[in-house]
Amino acid sequence: MNEIHGAPSFSLKSDLVSLHITREGGHLAPVEFTLGERTVSPYSLSPWKPSEVDPSLPPLLKNLRGDFLCLPFGPQENAPPHGETANHDWEKISETPDSLSLAIEAADVSAKITKTISLHPGQTALYISHTIEGLEGDWNYGNHPILDFTGLPDESVHISVSPFRWASVYPEWFSNPSDGAHQALKIGALFSDLKEVPLADGGTTDLTRYPARPAAEDLVMMVSEEASTEQPFAWSACVLDGYVWFALKNPADFPATLFWISNGGRSAEPWDSRHISRIGIEEVCSHFCDGVDISRKDLLHNLSVPTSRRFSKDKPVTLKLIQAVAAVPTDFGLITSIVPDGENHVTITDEIGTTIRTNIDWRNL
Repeated sequence: MNEIHGAPSFSLKSDLVSLHITREGGHLAPVEFTLGERTVSPYSLSPWKPSEVDPSLPPLLKNLRGDFLCLPFGPQENAPPHGETANHDWEKISETPDSLSLAIEAADVSAKITKTISLHPGQTALYISHTIEGLEGDWNYGNHPILDFTGLPDESVHISVSPFRWASVYPEWFSNPSDGAHQALKIGALFSDLKEVPLADGGTTDLTRYPARPAAEDLVMMVSEEASTEQPFAWSACVLDGYVWFALKNPADFPATLFWISNGGRSAEPWDSRHISRIGIEEVCSHFCDGVDISRKDLLHNLSVPTSRRFSKDKPVTLKLIQAVAAVPTDFGLITSIVPDGENHVTITDEIGTTIRTNIDWRNL
């Protein structure tokens, strides 16, 4: 165990990747990727360490960083937000030179979850899987990567997702002024283009450029198109300063993508208006950020959008994601497609047709 940003953490390293996972909550960060002669570290570490905030806060908020599993997703009445998986201790059960497996017996869902992070030599990619055993009934869930763009110029980051068939701003207050918070987007506004999302004060804003809209916290959800033979996965991507971070998923497992757009809009502890220039690009099966009780109501059934999944205690389920980085030219713009290129590569194309090819075992999804 190493203490990383104030939290005891497990570590794993390959020739091109070095990563850390907190024991408490299983939060994945920092992750350092070697791209030629530079090292990049896109995952967020909160502006506070666990010992620097109110000890009564949930471990999720004390340790907040990187990527973590939420099962169930969202708030709970008698259990921690985003579930014990994001708050309680994980134990190491196995390790190889290229992989690390942790497990938790989560009492709030009466299930065992095994988290495995695998690294492949010569690749700047994380192969993330969660195997869920013993879970019974309808549950919502999601993965919660948070990226940090502090220090980058305003609107210098290009953010995009694969084609979506429905999208909306959160239909209630996400950042309620009565809680000392502020949001910029219009409550419940539907949109079909990330470049034209309605603002609360009128007009529209471009969600593909970030950091933007200071002193605001907003949430939107995009429902991915189903997979096809030509496009066997859905994706999300951020182009930063000379590299791209991207994530691949099976939309049958994670039907929607949430953007938690965090730019100093929360003044309560531990936020103190200092969690800025960060974004959560969260792959979910959930009704927005709502808890399991609301997600079970199937409020989007008329749109054929699943907001929970039925589990059987006799049938383990494994949820897989790939998160990776790749170097891009300095003028590389908004990504418009990520497609398979053979069995072990993908081709990434920006809005003016520039392409890069990178080594990814996308069939692992």
